[in-house]
Amino acid sequence: MRGRSDGGQKKRLIISVCVVAIFLGLLFVYYGSIFGSSSHGAAALEYGNRSLRKLGSSYSGGDDEADGKQYESSIKFGQEEGEDVIPKTFPVCDDRHSELIPCLDRNFIYQMRLKDGILLLELDRLLRPGGYFAYSSPEAYAQDEEDLRIWREMSALVRRMCWRIAAKRNQTVIWQKPLTNDCYTEREPGTNPPLCLSDDDPDAVWGVPMKACITPYSDHDQKTKGSGLAPWPARLTSPPPRLADFGYSSEMFEKDTETWHRRVESYWNLLSPKIEADTLRNLMDMKANMGSFAAALKGKNVWVMNVVSEDGPNALKLIYDRGLIGTTHNWCEAFSTYPRTYDLLHAWTVFSDIEKKGCSAEDLLLEMDRILRPSGFIIIRDKQPVIDFIRKYLSALHWEAVATADSSSDSDHEGDDFVFIVQKKLWLTNESLRNSE
Repeated sequence: MRGRSDGGQKKRLIISVCVVAIFLGLLFVYYGSIFGSSSHGAAALEYGNRSLRKLGSSYSGGDDEADGKQYESSIKFGQEEGEDVIPKTFPVCDDRHSELIPCLDRNFIYQMRLKDGILLLELDRLLRPGGYFAYSSPEAYAQDEEDLRIWREMSALVRRMCWRIAAKRNQTVIWQKPLTNDCYTEREPGTNPPLCLSDDDPDAVWGVPMKACITPYSDHDQKTKGSGLAPWPARLTSPPPRLADFGYSSEMFEKDTETWHRRVESYWNLLSPKIEADTLRNLMDMKANMGSFAAALKGKNVWVMNVVSEDGPNALKLIYDRGLIGTTHNWCEAFSTYPRTYDLLHAWTVFSDIEKKGCSAEDLLLEMDRILRPSGFIIIRDKQPVIDFIRKYLSALHWEAVATADSSSDSDHEGDDFVFIVQKKLWLTNESLRNSE
């Protein structure tokens, strides 16, 4: 009897403990969901900061070595304790290519005021002569003392940078950059920010730390009191003034434009059985050179991301001079974009180029597959061995050969280049196939 009684007490005790544990667990879940938002928000912010740092050293980096373009103390840009992150120049930007830069992010503006306005000075480097910076934030409206203080600091900085207010309404202000160097040379000696050194290359954009200095205009820009570009859309096909920086002549530019016009026409003839007028929208030229591939598409309802190699001629300035958009990249690395972004990729001798660098062609195929949308197309223009190499991976990648242009079918066949067009098929699982039937 006694043993059975002790067993019943133990059973009741265990049940009681379980009930209490369950009750406490429910309390933790309930109140944790209410009062834990602050810690969850901090965790999310920390995760976001780490993700920002991992998104690519092209945008921010933590180099410890000073290389002449890095100041002694670094900017704290979403950093953890003990970590210094040095903002670098934007790889999408070449010197003086933008007519207007909008900014609506107050936190970004706060960062601009650090280190003598180093981020504002980077925007100054990007803007063309006479370009505009549109800024919308409460400081411009100046409703309280803190906003007034911020506005006074920014206003004093941009005055020293020789920007003037072009328009101001409520909390939005538009500043304009000067057309010439005259204002810079008229400043008092020792005025900050200083002018950049004469040996500084304003067009260096790949992994280059920003400098807190003003980039003066070239002799050409000073003489013409601007960039000297033709108005749009004539700008697209007119020889840019900075052709001479690469040793190119107007005749070379016009021939390149005509050549790619013929090639693009040939591409579209090969694609015509597969596409409609609205099939393609987001395109990428993986080796843009002077941007003539994109210029040849001016009659199509598409836009083109022009990619210039980081170790080749820095022709990004020519692309922007033509009114196009582009970026600098190394195809031995992943491209900073979302998966399934582009409807068409154009790879002109890209595989031959990375082979010379000793990089993996298989990795490039996988990266191209990642950024290409299902049913998207890839146009490969390269040597025959490259085409044969890619054919081996069509089945594994679920790609389908669409067309091949040899010397008899390609009206612009030159040297040993061949054209190979593939289409990415839609991957379907067995379950998806059963559901679709």
